[in-house]
Amino acid sequence: MQTLSPVSKLADVETTIFTVMSALAERHSAINLSQGFPDFDGPPELLARVQHYLTHGFNQYPPMAGVAALREAIAHKVADLYSLRCSPVDEVTVTAGATEALFCAIAAVVNQGDEVILFDPCYDSYDPVIRLQGGVPVHLPLLAPAYRVDWDMVSDAISDRTRLIIINTPHNPTGSVWDADDMRALQMLIEDKPIFLLGDEVYEHIIFDNVAHVSLCRYPDLYQRSFVVSSFGKTYHVTGWKVGYCVAPPELTKEFRRIHQFVTFTVNTPVQHGLADFLVADPDHHNELGRFYQTKRDYFCGLLAESKFQFTPSPGTYFQLLDYSQLSAEGDVALARRWTEELGIAAIPVSVFYQQAGPEPLSVLRFCFAKDNATLERAAEILCSL
Repeated sequence: MQTLSPVSKLADVETTIFTVMSALAERHSAINLSQGFPDFDGPPELLARVQHYLTHGFNQYPPMAGVAALREAIAHKVADLYSLRCSPVDEVTVTAGATEALFCAIAAVVNQGDEVILFDPCYDSYDPVIRLQGGVPVHLPLLAPAYRVDWDMVSDAISDRTRLIIINTPHNPTGSVWDADDMRALQMLIEDKPIFLLGDEVYEHIIFDNVAHVSLCRYPDLYQRSFVVSSFGKTYHVTGWKVGYCVAPPELTKEFRRIHQFVTFTVNTPVQHGLADFLVADPDHHNELGRFYQTKRDYFCGLLAESKFQFTPSPGTYFQLLDYSQLSAEGDVALARRWTEELGIAAIPVSVFYQQAGPEPLSVLRFCFAKDNATLERAAEILCSL
């Protein structure tokens, strides 16, 4: 019998770096500061509410767009934080993690030949999804070491075929954060152009040093053309639940749901009900999350103060970049693998998030500090010994 092989639509795409490094860390019993998940559990009260619904008959299909109580709680949260009064019926959709929401948003507006502007180093799910729709990714580099947007470069990149701009703030993998000046520059560039926006805001609550998150939801003119995506997994330390959501104007939500219903249709019921209860009962959790993670950032950076790494404390997310150029001239991918295998500590090489390599090899690794202090201490001991 003839063996059939599919003609790949993503022939150049390999297994994601997060999967590779986590598997390598497990194989070598290494401290895993690569993939972005905590090594502590979510709030006990949240776990108790999910357990309640799991054992009290809430185990069948929920509505396609999400449990009504959860969508209402999300709408209330968005109004409280960003002064946007969105309809829980027509503008809020619960998704199987933020990754599904990103897929559906891109698929909703990108067609054959459409160009999409994104900023390198960029999260690795954007580019493949754009290409699956027949779109053309236009990668623009952020300006290191602060990883800021060059707005003149964006202006030059916009063409008649530009359909979408993807914004990620706070930014994964660098931790950089957009400010009001960035939003004003964006407003001026696209005010008279038919360009949609996708805001990847999954780290919206993890911003440090008393800086406010500049969500697209804060700007009425920008919101009217935006899909705004967030994640309960990041906010409540439960990444394995894979529950996120998208807030978008009614016409965009309508198209988003056309795709969502055939990707996952809906999201597990007891977790949605538990999240709805917890959002209403304990809004202080997300309001205090920045302070919680800033304490961890400061602790980790303090432990590394006497190391040979060069770094600036991360402005947001729960990732810290470390420049190892004073330690080695080895490429970051090879070094990350070697340190996992030989030293027992895993990180993510930042070069994999670029479409094109720069003139000089990158010497930057991303470390996740969403860990117990004991884990951070063991990691720092290894890193300071180099």
